[in-house]
Amino acid sequence: MPRSDDADVLIIGQGEIGQAIRHLLEPHARLRVWQRRTPDAANTLVPWAQEVGVVFFCVPTPAHSELAARLGDALRPDTICVTPAKGLDDQGRTAAETLGEALGDQPCAVLYGPMIAEEIRADRPAFAAIGTRDAAYAARVAALFAPSALMLRHTYDVDGISWCAVLKNVYAMLFGVADELGLGDNMRGYLAVSTLAELASIVTTLGGAPESAYRLAGLGDLITTATSEGSHHHALGRALARAEPGPFQGEGPHALAMIRKHRLFEWTRFPLLTLVALVLDAPHEARALVSAHLAQMRQPDS
Repeated sequence: MPRSDDADVLIIGQGEIGQAIRHLLEPHARLRVWQRRTPDAANTLVPWAQEVGVVFFCVPTPAHSELAARLGDALRPDTICVTPAKGLDDQGRTAAETLGEALGDQPCAVLYGPMIAEEIRADRPAFAAIGTRDAAYAARVAALFAPSALMLRHTYDVDGISWCAVLKNVYAMLFGVADELGLGDNMRGYLAVSTLAELASIVTTLGGAPESAYRLAGLGDLITTATSEGSHHHALGRALARAEPGPFQGEGPHALAMIRKHRLFEWTRFPLLTLVALVLDAPHEARALVSAHLAQMRQPDS
């Protein structure tokens, strides 16, 4: 059972994931749900935050810093701030980094894995890695979800699973491109293996553990996002292959733009990541770009 004060929960944001978290917790927690575009929004955020044991930031990563700053010293020292956001902000920071910089020593956690919101609201099983620096915080959040259909596994690798969550949305678009081009199941198998190899290498470069790429926040969420017909990023990939007019919006395109703008790592070292960037730059050349990538694989030094 959760601690009595942890059962008092604030959910910030009511997009798809916010609604899913609400569905999971509503039967056994005392919820307050804050939305920016409500008449009393300006007067309720801080007072509500003062009363709860757990705060969920169910908003895009670029909104985290401003909202966390507004909470300021209002949070109790042991209130846990949890984010399921899977993008980068406009400075190229992960959600964990934005919360950490804005909230200092406040307990924080990230929640990443196969968590399709529609399936959660249909009471189907969902799975996530909960990343925290302190296992006690993970245990408190796990207790909060224990009566629900969401199953959690703790990891200390906050950086690793954060980058898995960011990058799987980028790579998922390539699966949509391949499906729209009719390249078949064999291509999907190749993309899965090669994506995981690149993901593990990038995560290691950025200070994470390579094994995170093969667990819930990496492989688990990649399969979910890259193969589900209901996935936004899979659909984006299909739209790219059809050369539909942009802009192509979502956490994946924004994250890749921030990686390129801020040079967060040497992204051109990774062939599939580079292929996604090229297709985003020239959607009408998608088939030719994929063909060129496959041709390059035939070269003796590839």
